[in-house]
Amino acid sequence: MNKDKTNPKHYQVGEIESITFILDWDFNFLEGNIIKYICRYKYKHENGLECLKKARWYLDKLISQLEE
Repeated sequence: MNKDKTNPKHYQVGEIESITFILDWDFNFLEGNIIKYICRYKYKHENGLECLKKARWYLDKLISQLEE
């Protein structure tokens, strides 16, 4: 069991970590959080739905900014 609280197992799925993708594409804070929560929701067994709701919250915030 991975006990690393800074970089837990649900951050390390696939061949590229979400943080690497976020930094490579130069996403801002809101965009990065949307990607982060979408990438990990399937692997957060007890909180997957909560991750999707957080992603939606950040997406709504980004949309609101762009509409202003």
